[in-house]
Amino acid sequence: MRVHVIEGAGGCAFAAGRRAVAVVVDALRASATAAALLHAGAVDILAVPGVGGALAARRERPDALLYGERGGLPPEGFDHGNSPAEAHHAAGRRVVFTTTTGAGRLSQCAGAGAVLMGTVVNASAAVAAARRLAGPDGEVVFIPAGLMDDPAFDAQEDRAAAVFLLECLRRECPDAEIGEGRDLRAAYAARLAEEGILRLFETAPHAEKLRRIHLESDIPLCADPDRYPAVPLAAALSPEGVLLRRA
Repeated sequence: MRVHVIEGAGGCAFAAGRRAVAVVVDALRASATAAALLHAGAVDILAVPGVGGALAARRERPDALLYGERGGLPPEGFDHGNSPAEAHHAAGRRVVFTTTTGAGRLSQCAGAGAVLMGTVVNASAAVAAARRLAGPDGEVVFIPAGLMDDPAFDAQEDRAAAVFLLECLRRECPDAEIGEGRDLRAAYAARLAEEGILRLFETAPHAEKLRRIHLESDIPLCADPDRYPAVPLAAALSPEGVLLRRA
């Protein structure tokens, strides 16, 4: 097995071009919220890049709950935000979900061998699903989501979570070869060992954004390893968005 860690749109394109298993890591908070929604019993999740598209999809699915955020907060007309703490409301319901970056990265992975959402809260389950889908001779690309339309944004938590997943995979599969992203992996593996995953989340610029809107309680929640065993898997891609079901 060959594993890579490549940030943003470049990682999505790499996974698609290689028909690799893509693992989208939007650690604060879309990957965690999607895992929490499926763990809570959501039937499925339609991840839609735009707010307008999400509202339109909800009109086609009047029984669905509308989850998401812009600027960290739920847009007008939404039932809930982008927080794992609100996932329990989705038990037995379909969900339409839009976030600033995570939903868009899923769409950018079109053509990959499989597309998952993974992060710290579902690390072991996400790694097991990626290994199963890739097979012993396949490729897995961990994709720190970053910030859509701002490749210069310091998405420290996404890089840390992606390397956390990669290291989890290597513990399970020590013969896995590291491909693209060796420098990123080395830097964040050292920081994980020294600072720990929670500290890397707490000191990320995105964490400060959450504090400004009084959602700081989501930071430790999203940094809690293996809190949820659910792994969102892209089951279908349509003009509306990406349909996620439990892997």
